[in-house]
Amino acid sequence: MLSSYRPLFEVPGARTFIIGGMTARSAGAMFAVATVAMVAARRGSYELAGAVMAAGLVALAVAAPVLGRLVDRYGQSRVAVPFFIWSGFWAAMTMVASWRGWPSWVLFITFPLCAVIPNLGTMARARWSHIFAHDPRSLHTAMSFEQVMEEVTFVIGPVLAIWLSTTLFPEAGFLFAAICYAVGVLVFVSARSTEPPIVPHHERPGGGAHRHPGILPLAFIMVMTGAIFGVNEVVTLAVAEDAGHPNVAGAVLGLFAVGSAASGLVFGQISHGRNLLKLLLVGTLGMMVLEAPVLLAGNLWVLAGIMLVAGMATAPTLITTMNLIERIVPRAQINEGMTLVLTGLIIGIAAGSAVSGAVIDRVGPRHGYWVAVVAGGAAFLMALATRRFLSRRDMHNLR
Repeated sequence: MLSSYRPLFEVPGARTFIIGGMTARSAGAMFAVATVAMVAARRGSYELAGAVMAAGLVALAVAAPVLGRLVDRYGQSRVAVPFFIWSGFWAAMTMVASWRGWPSWVLFITFPLCAVIPNLGTMARARWSHIFAHDPRSLHTAMSFEQVMEEVTFVIGPVLAIWLSTTLFPEAGFLFAAICYAVGVLVFVSARSTEPPIVPHHERPGGGAHRHPGILPLAFIMVMTGAIFGVNEVVTLAVAEDAGHPNVAGAVLGLFAVGSAASGLVFGQISHGRNLLKLLLVGTLGMMVLEAPVLLAGNLWVLAGIMLVAGMATAPTLITTMNLIERIVPRAQINEGMTLVLTGLIIGIAAGSAVSGAVIDRVGPRHGYWVAVVAGGAAFLMALATRRFLSRRDMHNLR
């Protein structure tokens, strides 16, 4: 099975941007939890830590589509490098503010400004779209590979960030993430031969990527998918603490990511050439149905097994969504389109965390999983509506 992904590494220059992208995205997976660990340790407040993290997510969500459009217009290197320097400066200021005990309001300025950075995941996918513009099967394999790599980063990143912050000093996880991000970005942009060419201004379509049919519904589906991620993170931690084993939460969440990565590998092999809208329906239905059993988990061992299975629907849904965007949005707006939809994922994570946290406080830890089940149901209903909407525009047979 893994042999089918080998041709991706044989593309000239691909290994460089794969390694750089993997390094930078591993750091990206560390920042949120590293920020929580850093602020909570220095200030003694998880509420403050969560608020700072949420502020960063909001800044990322607001800036990402704008930066995606800039990348499409001016090129990846010309945009990524200046904003990397910008982000690195504010990351350093965030660590100094934490270490020196500056007023808490400073963190609400420095960390959100640090989060204003282009999305390397969408830039990597844009490169594959350019490389395999005339090879749909290889492009599908590449999109599946990208999603699997992102799942792997979310297995490794948070665990490493927590270990560094709790073992060395509170800022250690954040510092390591910043260094890895710097190295990853520089390696990524050095692969100039794989960077998509800039589409001349007179050949670019007018308006934003959000105007294309199906983009906003897909963004909503990603909001609901992100909500499932956010709910699982918060509620699993609360359930583990309630059971007296808070250190188990990371392993349980890791199994969710393992299930998603494994399904992504398989999905990349068996789904090429199938109707993408039907795959989206199956994926969103799977997110709801496979998540529901967590409501019945009697102990952490059972919860871990259910999480492993529940994760198997997320990667196929994300891969299908990215493939749909690649077919719906013109190549001149591919970064903006993908960034817009993935921004929905970020918003969903923040919203899911907040809503499930409120449910935990008012009803109890395990009831928080209801939020994820409802989100899965909403994603399925939107997938149904999206299929009907695109069918009326002769886009029902996308493959």
